[in-house]
Amino acid sequence: MDYIIIFIAAVFVNNIVLAQFLGVCPFLGVSKKVDTAVGMSAAVMFVLTIATIVTFLIQKYILDEFGLGFMQTISYILVIASLVQMVEIVLKKVSPSLYQALGVFLPLITTNCCILGVAILVIQKNYNLMESVVFAISTSIGFALALIIFAGIREQLAMTRIPQALQGTPIALITAGLLAMAFMGFSGVV
Repeated sequence: MDYIIIFIAAVFVNNIVLAQFLGVCPFLGVSKKVDTAVGMSAAVMFVLTIATIVTFLIQKYILDEFGLGFMQTISYILVIASLVQMVEIVLKKVSPSLYQALGVFLPLITTNCCILGVAILVIQKNYNLMESVVFAISTSIGFALALIIFAGIREQLAMTRIPQALQGTPIALITAGLLAMAFMGFSGVV
């Protein structure tokens, strides 16, 4: 039952982008096309899940064991940067078109505060390894859901007549705000 509550809370109630405002840079930058949003979501899902597992193990078995808690942030950043480099190399070989579409945003996963935030949140919430994995996967699903919905809306907005003053970033921010308000409707669920 705890895993279901963690899942629902991470995907809908405490959505990492729309409620906690982590990972907003790729949310706004990669959301112009649904295809690109799906690719970015998959990359974030992989990096987020693996990074959470590795950083959890590093925290519990190295940092806590030897009293090196002050090294948490720097060690987490090194793990995340290594994983992003691995994803970048694999995408370059497997899907060059997706690699080109993601462009500068793929290396920016390294500095995506959503990934570092989740790695730190699982420690702060005192989750065990299984709860941490469920939280990481759920958070990445919530990120993907928000990103893909937003990309779909932006594709539709590109085909509509919008006043000159609202075209581009202004309408994107208004849409993101409305989407965040829509997700607030889930706040009483958990």
